[in-house]
Amino acid sequence: MKKQLNLSLYLVLDPTLCGGIEGLVNTTKIAVGNGVTAVQLRAEQMFHRRDWYLAALALKQLLMNTPVPLIINDQIDIALAVDADGVHVGQNDLPVHVVRRLIGPDKMIGLSVSNQQQLSDVVWPDINYLGIGPVFPTTSKKDAAPALGLAQFSQLIIQRKCPAVGIGGINLSNVKAVIQTGIDGIAVVSAICGQRDIKFATTELSHAIYQTRMLRS
Repeated sequence: MKKQLNLSLYLVLDPTLCGGIEGLVNTTKIAVGNGVTAVQLRAEQMFHRRDWYLAALALKQLLMNTPVPLIINDQIDIALAVDADGVHVGQNDLPVHVVRRLIGPDKMIGLSVSNQQQLSDVVWPDINYLGIGPVFPTTSKKDAAPALGLAQFSQLIIQRKCPAVGIGGINLSNVKAVIQTGIDGIAVVSAICGQRDIKFATTELSHAIYQTRMLRS
C-alpha cells in the first residue's frame, strides 16, 4: 500500500516504556486503530542489532496494509533491511544528502531541528518533513536540547518549507496550544507509550487535534 505522509499524530515508540518488542507491537496496533497517523521506531536502548531488526520487522508487517508509514530513527541499515517507509535523522547523524543517496528518492526523510541556526542550515530538497523541538521539557530523550517554549517554537515553524511536527513534552494538557501555532502535527512518546489505557490516550489526543483544527479554520 502506498504510504502518505500525515503528521497529525506521530507516535515515537520507546521499547522501555512499551515493554519490549511485544509491547511495541501491541501499543502500535491499538494506537493506529485509534488515530495515530505515523509511527517511528526509536529504540535507543536496544544494543543488539538483531533486536532492532526484529522490532522493525514486526512493525513493518503490522503496518503493511495500513496507510500509516513506518519510520526508523537513525538506523539506515535496519530501514533498508525491512523496507521501511523512511528514516528520521538528527543533527549528529549522517547528513541528509548522504541519507537520501543511500535510501533512494522514494523513501521519506525526517530531520530534527531545535534552533534557528539548524533551521537555517536545512537543505530543503533532501527532506520530507521536520521534527521541531523539544517544545516543552522532556524526559523521553536523554540528550534533548533545551525546551523552546511556544513563542520560539512558533517563530521556527513559520519559516518551514515542508511539513513539520512538534515534539517534546507534548501531552493532552498542552496539545491544543501546540496545534494552535499552525504546526502540521505532534509527535508523542510517553503520552501514548506506557499509558494504562492506550486506546483512551490515543483517542483523546486525536480528538483534541481535530477539535483545535476545526476552531482554527
